[in-house]
Amino acid sequence: MKRSYVLGLVAAAAVFVAGCYTNPVTGRQSLVLISEGQETQLGEQSFQEIRSQEKVSKDAAQNARVKKVGERIAKVVGSAMPNAQWEFVVFDSDQVNAFALPGGKVGVYTGLLKLATSDDELAIVMGHEIGHVIARHGAERMSESMVISGVGALGTAIAETRYSPQAVQLFQLAYGGATTVGRVLPHSRGNESEADRMGAIYAAKAGYDPRAAISFWKKMAAQKGGGGSKLEAFLSTHPSDSKRIQDLEAMMPEVVPIYEQNKKRS
Repeated sequence: MKRSYVLGLVAAAAVFVAGCYTNPVTGRQSLVLISEGQETQLGEQSFQEIRSQEKVSKDAAQNARVKKVGERIAKVVGSAMPNAQWEFVVFDSDQVNAFALPGGKVGVYTGLLKLATSDDELAIVMGHEIGHVIARHGAERMSESMVISGVGALGTAIAETRYSPQAVQLFQLAYGGATTVGRVLPHSRGNESEADRMGAIYAAKAGYDPRAAISFWKKMAAQKGGGGSKLEAFLSTHPSDSKRIQDLEAMMPEVVPIYEQNKKRS
């Protein structure tokens, strides 16, 4: 029994070392058991499904705006997302939302464009979503689920085919947010804060004013009628609005100089 226990620890350690990923912006290490190739395939498949289900906007001005901001952020991201086939799509919906998927697939809803009135604010949101992908937060969540439910079976389901329903479902859950209280939700709030920092840095490098993050989240808070109760903040996968704004304000001495160095080049 003792020998089996030791072998189990060795195997667990080997999995961790083999699947260790380092965020190129923050330096944080995480357990990722999904290859970037698998992640990109699942991202492409999910993006095509979303395109088939959502109404794509035909507004030329909105599409041009999103593409312009997105391409500037993609340029500063560079090798952090290798082999990306960037695609920026506007979806005609009142949702105040945006998302990014592995492989450079980015969606922005018209409801968000109405709230993010400046390109600086739009860059903050798009940089945040792209930051999630570069940090591989979705793959990190998938890996946690693989460890909890059994690496072998689920790993095989993902590796066998890009069309595995089990793999696609897990991918969508990983990028769509968890709904249980415990290990996953607090970790997700950490992911959100990490993506906030990455988004501000990417926006600043692209020549967009990172201080727009503060104005945008203040508008979000006002639209929701405040940050909600303490219980709601605890159960949310996102930081409370007040905590997020406080953290962003503390971040400005780091990111504003980056913006000052790059705004003339944009």
